[in-house]
Amino acid sequence: MRLLITLFILAFAQLFFNVAAASPHAPVNASSLKAEKKSAREDERRKRRPVKTTTKKSRLTAVQKFKLKKQTKTETALHKTTSKKSPLKLSAKKYGHQRLAKKTPEIAVDDEALALTGIKMSKAHRQRYQKARETAMTKLMGQLGKPYQWGGTSPHTGFDCSGLVWYAYKDLVKFKFPRTANEMYHLRDAAPIKREMLEKGDLVFFRINNRGAADHVGVYLGNGKFIQSPRTGKDIQISALGEDYWQKHYVGARRMMTPKTIR
Repeated sequence: MRLLITLFILAFAQLFFNVAAASPHAPVNASSLKAEKKSAREDERRKRRPVKTTTKKSRLTAVQKFKLKKQTKTETALHKTTSKKSPLKLSAKKYGHQRLAKKTPEIAVDDEALALTGIKMSKAHRQRYQKARETAMTKLMGQLGKPYQWGGTSPHTGFDCSGLVWYAYKDLVKFKFPRTANEMYHLRDAAPIKREMLEKGDLVFFRINNRGAADHVGVYLGNGKFIQSPRTGKDIQISALGEDYWQKHYVGARRMMTPKTIR
């Protein structure tokens, strides 16, 4: 009986140990668990920690240092030069913007025209030149509406085309002013002018009856207009240079009055 009980106890103990060994919930060593947790935390910290990039400064040679110093000096000097105030700004501050910009419209237009020729004039010469141009225009405009008169050169008798121009300019220029349109066209003292460069006071020439190079003349007034004494039965009038008739017969232009040719 005792033997049976002993065998039963041994069998039960053996069964118990087998079940304990096969169980997945076996007790874990506490020290190994702590070590695993510690290593996991360190791995996580490494992942969160920003990666530092270490860049070593390259050492400059003596030649490189000299070049860098020279370049810095050049850039500094350039900056100082460009930041300097221009004489125009300084004078504007000193004398005032209004005084610098004060110019009559006539002088401004003349300056622009004379800049192309490179002519420099004194103030007195400039005023004399402007007065001569104004005088010519006044003479011409004062004859509007008067009848055409072949061979006429006087306001009392009337004018033909070249007589009107001769009357306006003969006393204002140094040279002897010719009487006919063809002579005016070939005058050496008159500079040829391109059509797109026409200015107020320039002479415009036409060939209408095939007499010589030019047999009709007028005076350009600006804005595509010119004044002329057309023909018998017509009065002195202002016409458009862009009209088909005048474009068809146009032969060229001359500038009689310049700063060099006025009296």
